[in-house]
Amino acid sequence: MQPVILVVEDEANILDPLAYLLERNGLTVESVVDGAAACQRLEETTPNLILLDVMIPNIDGFEVLRTVRAKYSSSELPVVMLSAKGQEADRLKAEALGANDFITKPFSNDDLIRRVRRQLGEPETAGPA
Repeated sequence: MQPVILVVEDEANILDPLAYLLERNGLTVESVVDGAAACQRLEETTPNLILLDVMIPNIDGFEVLRTVRAKYSSSELPVVMLSAKGQEADRLKAEALGANDFITKPFSNDDLIRRVRRQLGEPETAGPA
């Protein structure tokens, strides 16, 4: 069974290629476009990993991360934060709240897949990225 990745990203020009990249690398993608939808989805199902943008509508990524960590440990449900700002303060805040990793946009496809596989506990072999 393929791992399920919940992608929380509000920008279609990032979400669509990201979903394509993940699926091309053998992962199943579910996506939502805001924090409230992410929290609702987590009430219904538990993915294997969350790719969570910091700046999303309704409930920001940090608040979604707080909600996730109130229910799941970092080993139960890895969360990889995505941020266009790339500021050290955001990285430190994400780490303090329990993010497993933090990736600054733009990112390389290979690096993203490598980090996702690491969080899933899979071998970091070169794939079709």
